[in-house]
Amino acid sequence: MVRLFVPDALAEGGAIIPVAEQAHYLIKVMRLEAGAAIDLFNGRDGEWRARLAEVGKRSCRLELLAQTRTQASPPDLDLIVALVKRARLEIIVEKAAELGARRIRLVTTRRTNADHTNVARLQAIATEAAEQTGRLDVPEVHAPCKLTGLLDGWDGARRLMFCDEAGDDPDAAWGGEGGRATPALDGLTGATGPWAILVGPEGGFDPDERVRLRGMPYVTPVTLGPRILRADTAAIAALTLWQAAAGDWREPQ
Repeated sequence: MVRLFVPDALAEGGAIIPVAEQAHYLIKVMRLEAGAAIDLFNGRDGEWRARLAEVGKRSCRLELLAQTRTQASPPDLDLIVALVKRARLEIIVEKAAELGARRIRLVTTRRTNADHTNVARLQAIATEAAEQTGRLDVPEVHAPCKLTGLLDGWDGARRLMFCDEAGDDPDAAWGGEGGRATPALDGLTGATGPWAILVGPEGGFDPDERVRLRGMPYVTPVTLGPRILRADTAAIAALTLWQAAAGDWREPQ
């Protein structure tokens, strides 16, 4: 079943005119004909079954039939990731959407090698991943900001899982000068409420950044194991562990 994210309100009897790119996808790529069924969602009104009512050369019209799922939100989880090379950053965004992150916040750190990215493209990647994975919402991709500024304005009610891999000093995460980091699953035992996961750049965090993060009361430093992981691997591993320990992968209570 084809699924599309649309910004329009969804209600029984309504009609949707897809944007040009979506119309091209439905007509030229998927080669759907009038009468075909399509699922729509907008992050607010649940999922709706629609019918392809009219098909033109470059446009089409969808008629809303009935709601198939009521709106539900994923856990209140942010992924905060330092900018890395484009291909790896796109993988991170795609997998974060698949793994249920509600927001993706991009940051620059002292060791970040890039200071800008195409946020619109990343948002499109997140949208496509949400369409394909059955989510009822699309994670927000926020424009890059400095890590220091993000921490200055931090809401202390949101816990922060700090993936402290100490990139240039493998021993530091396991008991070196920065103190021993807790294995991720142990650090998340009993976790509730809003959380964020912080993954650093290639080369890891600067020592001053590590000291600041470890000194904040809402931060839980964790290690993702004895190996130094690339940023995209670390993000996927951290999201997986958090979902297993504190997110919507847990068995229903």
